Amino acid sequence: MFRDLARKNKQISTAECIDALKTQTRGVLCVQGDDGYPYGSPMNHFYNEDDGCIYFHCGKAGHRLDALRSCDKVSFCVYEQGTREAGEWAWKVRSVIVFGRVAVLDNWDMIVDISTRLSHKFTQDEEYIRQEIEKSGPGTLILRLTPEHMCGKLVTEA
Repeated sequence: MFRDLARKNKQISTAECIDALKTQTRGVLCVQGDDGYPYGSPMNHFYNEDDGCIYFHCGKAGHRLDALRSCDKVSFCVYEQGTREAGEWAWKVRSVIVFGRVAVLDNWDMIVDISTRLSHKFTQDEEYIRQEIEKSGPGTLILRLTPEHMCGKLVTEA
């Protein structure tokens, strides 16, 4: 059902894909939008090693949620800024694409847990995190992406 990577010599391991999902702070979540047009939006995410799922927080209304109610199949892409060797101009960039299905969760305990864990990617300020969850939590949903296929590659931009 899912295609193999065309340039297998660029493919990275599952462990490297997971590392990118854990360390990168944002990616693009793509859903099937209005009239079949893809709708991609930048999203902060949290990769949960316990269940292998990717979690997002979002508001309780909007284009993305309308699309997910019609079709739960999504793709999510993350990519790193990249690295380059001293004296080289070309960047080496690792990217990952995850295909799967999204469930919309409206559970207060999960909203607090996932929002807290996601916030720790950006700050360790517990008071700030607590205040933000108290303020924004009631208007928040959690999206759980259960991966069905994941692939990644390391390319040299040249």
